[in-house]
Amino acid sequence: MGSLGSILKNPGEFYPLLKLKIAARHAEKQIPPEPHWAFCYSMLLKVSRSFALVIQQLDANLRNAVCIFYLVLRGLDTVEDDTSIPTDVKVPILVDFHKHIYERDWHFSCGTNNYKVLMDEFHHVSTAFLELERGFQEAIEDITKWMGAGMAKFICKEVETIKDYDEYCHYVAGLVGLGLSKLFSASGLEDLAPDPLSNSMGLFLQKTNIIRDYLEDINEIPKSRMFWPREIWSKYVNKLEDLKYKDNSVKAVQCLNDMVTNALIHVEDCLKYMSALRDPSIFRFCAIPQIMAIGTLALCYHNIGVFRGVVKMRRGLTAKVIDQTKDMTDVYGAFYDFATMIKPKVDKTDPNATKTLSRIEAVQKACRESGALEKRKSYMVKKEHGYNSTLVIVLFVLLAVIFGYLSTNRSIN
Repeated sequence: MGSLGSILKNPGEFYPLLKLKIAARHAEKQIPPEPHWAFCYSMLLKVSRSFALVIQQLDANLRNAVCIFYLVLRGLDTVEDDTSIPTDVKVPILVDFHKHIYERDWHFSCGTNNYKVLMDEFHHVSTAFLELERGFQEAIEDITKWMGAGMAKFICKEVETIKDYDEYCHYVAGLVGLGLSKLFSASGLEDLAPDPLSNSMGLFLQKTNIIRDYLEDINEIPKSRMFWPREIWSKYVNKLEDLKYKDNSVKAVQCLNDMVTNALIHVEDCLKYMSALRDPSIFRFCAIPQIMAIGTLALCYHNIGVFRGVVKMRRGLTAKVIDQTKDMTDVYGAFYDFATMIKPKVDKTDPNATKTLSRIEAVQKACRESGALEKRKSYMVKKEHGYNSTLVIVLFVLLAVIFGYLSTNRSIN
């Protein structure tokens, strides 16, 4: 659960954190008994706990398909991410990955920690994939094929222009959006969404991750991973790695703001996509990551911390997003709030200030015109101060009871 200090500063996040903890325990108990499915759902919890919790709420057939789709693409991504694999070995694996998912005994040792386990035991994923309905299989195979080819292309090509950047993000994330739309349609629960909107859903998430993960990617061993487009960063420094040095702090923040401004261009498409969804569980599955993305961008904007360490939403706020996101009213409210968080941080001397403000105002306008803001729940903006000693004592007692219960439950199981 979140740190005690964070909970005390933001007591409104305590109950969502508790619900998230209980949901995580429940998800662990819902793992199917069949060995291959047990591996898949256990691995899903290990490589993406929050994502796994949202998947659990989907319709049973769709849940299995999305679980396997995620693990197949996570496997593909693990191959791409492993900079120790020689290019002449990596490229054929990426290109043929869509064929390997039909092979019950295929595996390839790469990656680290849980990702290495996933790749070493990939035959479990293939076995589960072969049990899916044919429509689901075809959608997963098609997206994996195109994504593998795109990843292979960018192994041998740097991200130079903004056009390259959009193309790379399309291959690694926009295609995920298209694939999920196909799975939703194949389930019969949704109409097939327009490709440009599905693509924007993926690009918005991917660009957020690329912005947030600058330091991790640039420090990758044995070789840096560079996804920020030269067309943007070359306006500020001579080499992309120069952004991490303190002497370049002003230019680094300006470049960061440029990148965030670029990501905001996809917001209106994302809002259109989500507003067309009918199934409540599919809606939550799509909406929660999008709110997390706009929240992360709000934290990253004008924040030198991106070049010094990890910047991410605190666990309590994440729990609050998961707990509160039920319909488009909540989405419009969250996007409006987080856009509002960015606005006062825009420095009028920033080279992209006018463009940034224009994009923020476009997001706010779309949210206002929805007519939903009067009914929204606030995800921010003011920090909750002034907690008293009584509240501290109550929280300590509740925490003691909860952890005692969980410990007892764990020993019984």
